Amino acid sequence: MRIIYFDIDTLRPDHLGCYGYSRDTSPNIDQIARDGVIFSHSYTSDSPCVPSRAALISGRFGVHNGVVTHWGPGSTFRFPSYDSGTDHEFSGDSPLFSRYLRQFGMRTISFSSFADRHKTPWFMAGWNEVHTFTLKEGNENADEVYNAVLPWLKHYGAQDNYFLHVHFWDPHRNYTMPPEWADLFRDDDMPLWPDQALIDAQQATDYALCSASELWRDTNVSPVAAMPNHIVTENDLRRLINGYDGAIRYADHHIGLILQVLEQLGVLNDTAIIVSADHGESLGEHGVYANHVDATEAAQRVPLIVRWPQGRHHAVAHRFIYQMDLISTICELLGIPIPVGWEGESFADAISGQNSRTPRDHLIWGHGLYTCQRAVRTDRWLFIRTYHPGLYAWEPETLYDMQNDVHETTNVARQHPDVIKTMTQMLSNWYAEYVYRPGYGEDPMQTVVTDGPWRYIRLDAWLQHLRNQGKEQAAQTIWDRIQQWPQSL
Repeated sequence: MRIIYFDIDTLRPDHLGCYGYSRDTSPNIDQIARDGVIFSHSYTSDSPCVPSRAALISGRFGVHNGVVTHWGPGSTFRFPSYDSGTDHEFSGDSPLFSRYLRQFGMRTISFSSFADRHKTPWFMAGWNEVHTFTLKEGNENADEVYNAVLPWLKHYGAQDNYFLHVHFWDPHRNYTMPPEWADLFRDDDMPLWPDQALIDAQQATDYALCSASELWRDTNVSPVAAMPNHIVTENDLRRLINGYDGAIRYADHHIGLILQVLEQLGVLNDTAIIVSADHGESLGEHGVYANHVDATEAAQRVPLIVRWPQGRHHAVAHRFIYQMDLISTICELLGIPIPVGWEGESFADAISGQNSRTPRDHLIWGHGLYTCQRAVRTDRWLFIRTYHPGLYAWEPETLYDMQNDVHETTNVARQHPDVIKTMTQMLSNWYAEYVYRPGYGEDPMQTVVTDGPWRYIRLDAWLQHLRNQGKEQAAQTIWDRIQQWPQSL
């Protein structure tokens, strides 16, 4: 079996046509979806980039693989090993996905600068081939990815039994694709949220990194044409959305070129195609623009589309899925035993149409980079427990009615104490199952809480930045909030 996994960084599913978006951002991805299965409720178990891919390649939650943030405390990848007293052997119960497929005759190849950008050598373990074809550390565009993949595909693409990981960064800020791709949407209708009234309100209340008035870390000037200096008007928002959508369309275009090569090789119909992302993106939710800083729906929800030969076509599955479930699913579809130490569950039955498994009634996920949070998601509710707010205006417990408030604008925790109780119990049960197991060590989220989620920005530097702009009260508000926060889970 040939499998190609298109890993599109920072991709919101609701900006794809196949997920109901009105703009024509994704004609090639939409065609893959028509020929396969769309998963409407797919989420990363750990965010953002580094925790997400650690979970995917290890098949384990960040609380077990050790990675809940990007670097520093809480980012040390834990390689499970045999009880043989040596570090030179890998666990047979919890193997890395890239190594495990090779044991069963699959050639594994990655075209990605992820490990170079985020200094994560563990991600490179086990592949037959890792192509770090650039030193741009994630700042390359889709054409550069395609030009690197093309020679390999022409030479080896018609062969059998390979898993090819192709990583596109384009929807990740900054939007550096050619400007004409953003111009494609210049005259299109734009999503109606947030409106001008909300944008106005955000000017006075949000002073954290990537908020409406603080879109850039050290300057108020955008370094790229496709992004505004700040979000003050609906025209600023339009410019940002056009840039994001243009970046998606640019990646989609190059996916289409790869599909054309497969068709020319005569193997397209016999090749499994998977499209997903590491995490989503906030575009106004909680006052955050063009970043992924929390455990919200916008940041955690990812597209997941699987076109498998002999699988269902033009189907939608509404069950709750962790993105790390994907590797167990691939193993089952290939007839490979699923390792007992992987914590994801196969959803192969949803691809075949059997639907024989009982779906989950909730998911639990976490974020540990800009904030420290864990969340419980049910069909109706999203409950977020904040352990450290970072720069952001979070309360310790927040509850959102996702059936009636998809952008999480109103915390209804006080109105629903019974729901809070149920959600708290779900989180406690998960903690008891996954954290208190013998031999698993300290929860890495606790180390981030203790150290503080200060990676891309330091607290003292940010407060001084605000003071230099005359925003002394904003700086004081952030400082007071953090001082009042407990330093433990």
